[in-house]
Amino acid sequence: MLKATLSRKEVIELADTGKIFLSEAALKVPHEGHERHLCELVKNMTQEQYKSLIRNAQYFCQHCGRAAASSENLCFPEKI
Repeated sequence: MLKATLSRKEVIELADTGKIFLSEAALKVPHEGHERHLCELVKNMTQEQYKSLIRNAQYFCQHCGRAAASSENLCFPEKI
């Protein structure tokens, strides 16, 4: 099991093993617009609000693995 918080060096080492899918950009969290992404929004929303953003998901985040209907709600979206 992974620690909740990894250092930048640990993240790079883990990504280099190929065991996780992680873009170099994922190391730049938080970033501009981060407050609109699920990893931040989930802290202050109801379960129903969260469901409305993930219903009919079309994208997944290359950083955290969350899925969302809109790419605007993910840090590093990729079409499913």
